[in-house]
Amino acid sequence: MSPGPSPTAITLTAQDQTDLEAVIRKATSPQRDVFRARVILLAANGANNTDIATQLDCTRKTVRKWRDRFADAGRAGLADASRPGRPPIYDQSVRALITALACELPAERQLPLSRLSTADIHVQAGQELDRCPSRSTIAAWLKQAAIKPWTYASWVTPRDPQFEQKSAPVLDLYNGLWQGEELTEGDVIICADEKTGIQARSRRRTPPGPGTPGHVEHQYERHGTCTYQAALLVGTGEILGQCVERNTRANFETLVEEVMEHPICRRADRVFWITDNGGAHHPNTFTWWLKKQYDNIEGLHLPTGASWLNQIELYFSVLARKALTGGSFDSIRELMHQIAGFEVLWNEVPEPFEWTYTRQDMEKLLERVPEIE
Repeated sequence: MSPGPSPTAITLTAQDQTDLEAVIRKATSPQRDVFRARVILLAANGANNTDIATQLDCTRKTVRKWRDRFADAGRAGLADASRPGRPPIYDQSVRALITALACELPAERQLPLSRLSTADIHVQAGQELDRCPSRSTIAAWLKQAAIKPWTYASWVTPRDPQFEQKSAPVLDLYNGLWQGEELTEGDVIICADEKTGIQARSRRRTPPGPGTPGHVEHQYERHGTCTYQAALLVGTGEILGQCVERNTRANFETLVEEVMEHPICRRADRVFWITDNGGAHHPNTFTWWLKKQYDNIEGLHLPTGASWLNQIELYFSVLARKALTGGSFDSIRELMHQIAGFEVLWNEVPEPFEWTYTRQDMEKLLERVPEIE
């Protein structure tokens, strides 16, 4: 019997050898690539197709396929060939119609809707097409669209006429500058505000079981509210706060006095207090009081509607997510205890927030706003 044709000879360059061995060694290489690399390395060492098939537990036909493809195209021959797949069912005009429907306002079709869902688009398209794509196909097309006018995001338009003048010094402080000069080790930045109307609500809870989540009763009982006044030492990330029943100026001034007794503030050459325009620290009264009480304080008030530039809001967000959301509190005292306990926990390993928004970012924002009213 004839032994059959000789297998295609494989000769590797030094670079081919190195690359194929690297594929085999790499732990994250796909198994198909590792298999093909082993076929070629064994073939280059003189093994015939039968020996390679036995060693790699595959057929001689498979070995011959990758041997021949490497001989014809080198490393590129070991990649998967393109697969054209099933021809498209719908032409581009159908896809364009679906996208146009998604971009329409429902009112243009006399629909009492605020926006069109995939199901709504499917119904409307079915009225105009003899063969309408499925809802899943429509959803896939819309997901791939470059422009998605049917999606919405909210924003806050700067409306304070002095938005830039008020926010620029605050953003400079966050980036280590004051009036064009770098801050020193003797400068301290404090962001302060209050989280008002925190409700003490009690509700039934059931623990999770095998295959089931824990449950929280939708109905709840109210036991009153409290206000959490707090100050963030920007440089260290420490929080000093107090829970009070009323958000008054007197209570906030008590917080200021407590913060100014902190060793960092007592040693400071300058202390910058950043607040918004709330009644407890209104610009008409708070700045004057600060200057009267402390010679080394600079009070800065953010523009109206710009609490998002106050770093203490980041801490309030963490507090709400980790200590309050889903909680059950039978009294105001219990709620206050939870807030104070989280503050202690936070201060065990405080970390300053990584603030990246700059004066330049603000200037770009204002360029996109045609006019501040």
